[in-house]
Amino acid sequence: MSIYDDDPARALGMVVDEGRGALPYRLVHGESLVACAAWALGQAGVDLVDASVPWTGIVEAGEDVVVHDALCPLTPPDFIVDCLAAARLTGLPVVGVDPAGALLSPVVLPAPVLVSLPAVPLPDLDRLVGLLEASYDVQRRVAPPAAARVATDADIAALERLTVPETGSEAPEDSA
Repeated sequence: MSIYDDDPARALGMVVDEGRGALPYRLVHGESLVACAAWALGQAGVDLVDASVPWTGIVEAGEDVVVHDALCPLTPPDFIVDCLAAARLTGLPVVGVDPAGALLSPVVLPAPVLVSLPAVPLPDLDRLVGLLEASYDVQRRVAPPAAARVATDADIAALERLTVPETGSEAPEDSA
């Protein structure tokens, strides 16, 4: 059950793990990165789409689409909800970025944008955002620290120290 079930407008979601080697299957707080990313989408009220569904089927569904990179496993559900709301308000794609502007998650594609894309170049999210920027004023929203991208086991360890497993939010300040 989603923490956002009172919002009847759902979206479709995809977790990208292809082309990322074995890293999406490493553990953070005892769960695989890909499972954490899927959980965040579910908690945000996004319905996961199986990777076997063809792009034409996704477009024909007429729903907004949220693309979530498994290498940003602890992106908070409320940030995903905020990005989805911004995309719905403006009708423009929204991407999560770090404070320096580097791509994180999610990438939100409003339904009207989907019909203009012949296909989504997954798993290359940088290429996807480049295609979007060629035709749209893509909104970049700075993600919270918990949405950090991991590239190594050391990054995963740092993300674990930053977050608490129950909520996936930032860890409380040390009072000592």
